[in-house]
Amino acid sequence: MPQTALIRRLRGVPAVALGAVLAVTALPGGPASARETPVPPGQDAFYRPPSPLPAGRAGDVIRSRASKLAISPTTKAWQILYRTANATGAPIAVSGTVLVPPKPWTGPGARPLVSYAVGSRGIGDSCAPSYTMTTGLDAEHGVDYESYRINDLLNKGWAVAVTDMEGLGTPGPHTYTVGRSQGHAVLDIARAAERLPGTGLGAGSPVGVVGYSQGGGSAGWAAELAGTYAPELNLKGVVASGVLADAGAVGRSLDGTIGMGLAFMASVGYDAAYPELNLGKYLNDAGRRLKAEQGEVCVFSVSGVGAIANTAFRHIKDYTTSSPLDSPAWQARFKENRLGGVKPTVPVFQAHARLDEALPYAQADALHRDWCRLGANLTWKTYEAVDHILGFLQNWPDTVGFMTDRFAGRPVRSNC
Repeated sequence: MPQTALIRRLRGVPAVALGAVLAVTALPGGPASARETPVPPGQDAFYRPPSPLPAGRAGDVIRSRASKLAISPTTKAWQILYRTANATGAPIAVSGTVLVPPKPWTGPGARPLVSYAVGSRGIGDSCAPSYTMTTGLDAEHGVDYESYRINDLLNKGWAVAVTDMEGLGTPGPHTYTVGRSQGHAVLDIARAAERLPGTGLGAGSPVGVVGYSQGGGSAGWAAELAGTYAPELNLKGVVASGVLADAGAVGRSLDGTIGMGLAFMASVGYDAAYPELNLGKYLNDAGRRLKAEQGEVCVFSVSGVGAIANTAFRHIKDYTTSSPLDSPAWQARFKENRLGGVKPTVPVFQAHARLDEALPYAQADALHRDWCRLGANLTWKTYEAVDHILGFLQNWPDTVGFMTDRFAGRPVRSNC
């Protein structure tokens, strides 16, 4: 499709998504680097776990291989397959990436490690960060819009671990926005990075967790789970911003908006995590077609932004015979994955854009109030007069500053 026609079709799509499309469609094709294109996860046996899984602990590395970060080829990089747990606690394998700066760590103590929880990528295997970070700019599979942030952390001398999360790369649907699964994966890749030979990391390395949007929800769950699920990690702090704290509330708020396609992907994610929810029984013919069409879509690609445009301002009732949001079974699973029930054991920075059109401010503010009520050491900040994407941009200096202070051992006092 010519770019001018695509722009007319996508009027109203969030600016950052449109910018990503224009960037990739402006390329002559393929990755920015001259090296051979990596094999997508769906065609790569590395991503297929052994069956049954070998015995072991959460965070154990099942296999690993050398990789490359497209925007920083000198960074030491490994793709890994590691052991974690799904939303109900059953052991599963998830893929991810471990990155270590090429220069020796010269700061005090051991080199810090950041578990970076990515934002929305889509639900197709080729959206997996362990793949997109190796391709650079790629019109077919998208642009890895967070590689530059990850490289910024590496330039500070910190190691970075990036989980693909359940089903993004590995077989099976991605459990998109299911907090408990994502929290396990974020914590366990930190364990895996410490156990991976050759990284120079080890038990006791200072660990931080950061994320925004979907990643903010993942980071928030890591904060709540860490004390009981991964108490041995030397966790220093968590940044959970632009957070999806209450999937049920977000689903209702996106009905009839430009983000309807993201809400639909979230329903697919919950159905993947909890098969008894049986999304299929709620779908009409249009819903079944949409599910089939979106199964391999990456948000930051030409096809992904087209999919957002095609579902923009549609309603749940356009795709269903009855809304799953009204089902007690769905409501119960949403409640299980609603943040705010457990006091984080480490300092947390949480920020949200006042005019966030994707993840409403009210549900994030409710989380902030819940964590304050529980006595959390929480630094809360509102970005006034900005939306979700501008909040994403404004949040980065605060993220880096907060983690710099935590790794330096500086005290922080809650502003609850």
